[in-house]
Amino acid sequence: MRHEEISSNLKNLSFEFFYWFSRFEFTLKENGFLKSEQAHAKAEPSWEKFREMYKNDYNISHEANDLIKLHPKRQVVTDNMRLGWVPVGLDHCDNDFCKVITMLTTIRNNLFHGGKHGDGEVDDINRNLELLRLGKEVLDDFANQFNFVNDYTRYY
Repeated sequence: MRHEEISSNLKNLSFEFFYWFSRFEFTLKENGFLKSEQAHAKAEPSWEKFREMYKNDYNISHEANDLIKLHPKRQVVTDNMRLGWVPVGLDHCDNDFCKVITMLTTIRNNLFHGGKHGDGEVDDINRNLELLRLGKEVLDDFANQFNFVNDYTRYY
């Protein structure tokens, strides 16, 4: 998709998702979910530590179920050194919380890094809008379920 072909709705939802995704990653760091606790290490959020802490407490929402059903794809290198798309793997997941986090981080990675062509579903504007909308709703739900609303919204 060329820049001039991006609708204002897609621009707005992309911004909203990015903004709230980055706010949630700030929230993770603010609440001690860090990849490294070593002094002078980069302050990077740990989705893995967050997942492990709350996997048994998570109540999956309708939006999260819908996100899993839409199942974002990830870009891969095919056998003939071309780029292709495959459903993101879930073999590492043994619970819904892990699946939902995998979907969220895939949306973020695709939006930021992924090529936006080469697959009917990847090119489907309505599907992309729905992924962004659901992703934002799920982030809001995480903040509410785990009492992170103040850090997430910056209202203290």
